[in-house]
Amino acid sequence: MDEWLRLFLLFAVGAIAGFINVNAGGGSSLTLPALILLGLESSVANGTNRIGIAVQTMFAVSSFRRRNFHDFKTSGFMALFTLPGAVLGAFLSIRIGDQWFQRILGIVMIGIVFSIIFSSYKKDHAERPVKNWLIYPVMLGIGFYGGFIQIGVGFIFMASLYHILHISLIHVNMHKVFIIFIYTLPALAVFIISGRIAWIPGLIMAAGMAAGGWWGAHAVVKGGERTIRIVLVVAILIMALKMLGLF
Repeated sequence: MDEWLRLFLLFAVGAIAGFINVNAGGGSSLTLPALILLGLESSVANGTNRIGIAVQTMFAVSSFRRRNFHDFKTSGFMALFTLPGAVLGAFLSIRIGDQWFQRILGIVMIGIVFSIIFSSYKKDHAERPVKNWLIYPVMLGIGFYGGFIQIGVGFIFMASLYHILHISLIHVNMHKVFIIFIYTLPALAVFIISGRIAWIPGLIMAAGMAAGGWWGAHAVVKGGERTIRIVLVVAILIMALKMLGLF
């Protein structure tokens, strides 16, 4: 494949993934397999993907803030509980073999498909979260999962924040991108220290994810999540079957 075409595809996949991540979740189910299919080892692709996640969520947080959607105090407090899990998950990720990682990746993506199909969200929740201590151990577990594999963590966040704190989907996504940005930083540091980063493809994809994340935050305020879910189900299912070697 021509090098310029390869870089363009990385940017394009990143932009699509960034938009999807902010509107719903699961964008890493596009970026991570794309990095693997372009020749990176699974553990390196997993680390490289975190560059885009960090940049994308930073731009998304900024975009939400420009539209007066932010509550950094609440988001930041929840994010603190994700940090220990994220570091432990990242350490586990760099210690398992590529074959096992790809098997887990394929199974996770199929699970995400079912979660999208059977999940349902209404638009009758409030802006302010209700007080519920259960959210804190849940954040610890989500942090571990996000540090380990990241794929589909957005859907887990959406379900948890929506059903436990009873806030609207716009505010769910507002908190989600901030929390992911915070716990991604130490997880990314683990991958950098362990040498599991390919910087050039990572930065190119990150540029696309930044653009997609910015516009995704703009779009999520206005709605339009149903179409994204339909496209995402098809994309994840195809990639999951590919990763499991079923076609």
